[in-house]
Amino acid sequence: MGMRLPSMLSNAKQLLKLHSMQTRNQSGVPKGHIAVYVGEIQRKRFVIPISYLNHPSFQDLLSRAEEELGFNHPMGGLTIPCKEDAFIDLTSQLHAS
Repeated sequence: MGMRLPSMLSNAKQLLKLHSMQTRNQSGVPKGHIAVYVGEIQRKRFVIPISYLNHPSFQDLLSRAEEELGFNHPMGGLTIPCKEDAFIDLTSQLHAS
C-alpha cells in the first residue's frame, strides 16, 4: 500500500494542475490582459491588454470612472461608465500605436 502513495500524490498533483488551468481558461482572460465592463447603463465586457492602463488617455478615462463610481465596482471587475463607442475608439487608437 505504501508503494501506491507516491503515484497517488503524482496523480493528485496532475489533477490539481489540470483543474487550475481549466479554471484560468474559463475566465476568458489571457495572461497580460484584464477584463473591464464598459457602458453607461448596460455594461459590456471587454478584454484589453494591461499595457493600455498606462496610457495617458486611458488614465483620464480611469480617473473619470473613479470620480463617478469611486472604488465600488458592482460588476466585480473594473467598471468604466462611458459610452461603448468612445471606449472602442480609444482602444482602437491605442492598438494602432
